[in-house]
Amino acid sequence: MTRVISIDPERPDPGTIARAAEILRAGGLVAFPTETVYGLGADGLNPKALERLFAAKGRPPTDPVILHIADLETLPRLAREIPPPVWTLAQRFWPGPLTLVLPKQPAVPDLATAGLPTVAVRMPAHPVALALIRAAGTPIAAPSANRFGHVSPTTARHVLEDLESRIDLILDAGPTAIGVESTVLDLTRPVPTILRPGGLPREALEAVLGPVAVFDRAVAGPAPSPGMSPKHYAPRTELVVLLGPKERLRPHLREIARHYVQQGHRVGLLIAEEDRAAVADLPVEVAILGSEADLAGIARRLYPALRELDQRGLDLILAREFGAEGLGLAIRDRLIRAAGGRVIRIEEPS
Repeated sequence: MTRVISIDPERPDPGTIARAAEILRAGGLVAFPTETVYGLGADGLNPKALERLFAAKGRPPTDPVILHIADLETLPRLAREIPPPVWTLAQRFWPGPLTLVLPKQPAVPDLATAGLPTVAVRMPAHPVALALIRAAGTPIAAPSANRFGHVSPTTARHVLEDLESRIDLILDAGPTAIGVESTVLDLTRPVPTILRPGGLPREALEAVLGPVAVFDRAVAGPAPSPGMSPKHYAPRTELVVLLGPKERLRPHLREIARHYVQQGHRVGLLIAEEDRAAVADLPVEVAILGSEADLAGIARRLYPALRELDQRGLDLILAREFGAEGLGLAIRDRLIRAAGGRVIRIEEPS
């Protein structure tokens, strides 16, 4: 039976943190909140603990984990080379939703890095996460606290739904603030490259670094970053995503939904507040993500809404993108991967 303990997100109880840290030092598994999603924590330098983490999630060894630290002094223990941009980025964005991929130290277990010579590291911006890392005295490996490939958890209840009896403890500090995972930036390439868009927009990185590339292909084998597999963050219900110019998405969304309803399918829609009127007369289940002008709110609502629709016994979920600016890039990435690449592209009229 997995124990769940409520904890203050701003002033975590030292005794509770100490008990959770003791579990981690003993090779156990503790789910805890970060500012992005809930992570499933294990001692990142303990191969046996990592094996247990991968088994609990059903995670393949080709998918690496991110090692979480609480201070910059720990970084040289994990990274063999630390190029100058790291310190600039750390000063600007850590703690925060930015993960850096760097050449790894030999002490980092191969299971944490998919056997590759790089390691992914970040410093989370959540008082509970930072207190736990400090108390454990070791970098904490913390992929999302859910079964591998499923919709990521943004509440302790989501963690329990996926991992009850598979882990030792869940620290419940309420819902997470950002709602999508960290941005993963590879600094081992000639041009800094985003391997996974996330909670830190590309534009913020380019303001510091200059041009930043985006790796937008799926990786079938060992990957330098989590979240690069063709299908990830996925509900059990089939998901189809509409991509295209904003002004053309709404009428096509309605027509495609109407088509599937006429075929006898139970359809759910993952849409913006502005789309509501266009589908109001259709017999569909609707989850509203918020206004299309509020990308932070849409990102925060994305995973809970996917989980809600997934529990309604639907045949199909239709979702729409929100562009590629700011957090829109991360939202698009999550939707396309959650759909396993099942997309309908709405082109501009010629």
